[in-house]
Amino acid sequence: MGAPSLRERALRHLARRDHSRAELARKLAAHGEADEVQAVIERMGELGLQSDSRYAEAYVRTRANRFGGSRLRSELARRGIDRELIEATLATECVESELERARAVLRSRFQAAPADAREWARQARFLQTRGFAPELIRKLLKEPRDESA
Repeated sequence: MGAPSLRERALRHLARRDHSRAELARKLAAHGEADEVQAVIERMGELGLQSDSRYAEAYVRTRANRFGGSRLRSELARRGIDRELIEATLATECVESELERARAVLRSRFQAAPADAREWARQARFLQTRGFAPELIRKLLKEPRDESA
């Protein structure tokens, strides 16, 4: 039995999880010519097996409770999702406000409010790496925290 066809490879990748067009193209690139790869991806899209929209929604749904909007935007852009689709997806999938999500992420990692400048910087860096905006981080770290929560 010979090597799997591009179509079979695409189906195998999509059976495991949703992929963006760009991801799928990258994974198939080594196994065929660029026009063949694009034709297979087009066909997967026509059959409803590949959808950037569905991919973006699933990506945001699984990560919105851990990351801020800027991190989600940059990760989706890196995966080849266009800007308009990213913004539309974030608007529909992030039902909690950015502040509520940041507060939950902060509480999951740090129980106590920062006691000194060093701890404040540590908590701020943590939130920044998660993709939350600097203004939001400053506002959140100024809030008194309920120690019993």
